[in-house]
Amino acid sequence: MNSVGRKIAYLGPPGTYSEQAAEQWNNVDELLPLESIPAVARSVENGEAFQGVLPIENSIEGGVTFTLDLLIHDSSLAICGEVIVPINHYLMAHKDIDLDEVRTVYSHPQSLGQCRQFLLNNLPQATLVASLSNAKAVEEMLSANPGAAAISSERSAHLYGATILQKNVEDNPSNETRFVILSHEDHEITSNDKTSLCFEFDGDEPGILSESLREFASRNINLVKIESRPNKRRLGRYVFLVDIDGHRKIDKVKQALAALEQKVSMLKIFGSYPKYEM
Repeated sequence: MNSVGRKIAYLGPPGTYSEQAAEQWNNVDELLPLESIPAVARSVENGEAFQGVLPIENSIEGGVTFTLDLLIHDSSLAICGEVIVPINHYLMAHKDIDLDEVRTVYSHPQSLGQCRQFLLNNLPQATLVASLSNAKAVEEMLSANPGAAAISSERSAHLYGATILQKNVEDNPSNETRFVILSHEDHEITSNDKTSLCFEFDGDEPGILSESLREFASRNINLVKIESRPNKRRLGRYVFLVDIDGHRKIDKVKQALAALEQKVSMLKIFGSYPKYEM
């Protein structure tokens, strides 16, 4: 497919960390800002966009549940790549004000979590308001009263004309977010791949998870990450999300996945793709 005219969808509006990730992934094609994570996926599914960029994991707050649930339950798109973006949060307002004058702070829920200690220590009087994105938080703040502030990116402050009150307000200086790129197909084999998948069980018995994961360990396949999400059908039942080293098409990974499929009630492979290299 010719690259001219292709669109890369991301969670907008302009100024989000998702936009930064999209630019890191593809600085040639047109970027398409959309209002929600499901909207990004839909744009790829219906052909409006060539690929979509979504946040999936933060080094402080963990998995981005909206993206994880979309992959598990609501989309047949594949992961074809990943990008890791260093996160530097900025506190901003209409104009330069003292921190004790701030009454409301707008930001994305993940960002509020990543700045939890800063907010407790410096803005204990402020009401925290969740926004759909960090850039949207700046728009909402600028439409609110002068006692409002927002936590967002430096680019958002410049784009929307906000005044930066304090920079690097994230609790951990090593704050990073991993973004995945969704497409209709995953990536071909390279020399440094990983595979993302999920599975669940019908029952619950001792050792059922460890026995299933042994299919990877017995073949010397490294388990990069494991986490769980409720399966949304019954309390106490979970879907396990796993990242492993290796492409799904290489023999030992194919064998492990085939063996795992015999032990679980559901197996969904999100895709194989090159590991991001800093």
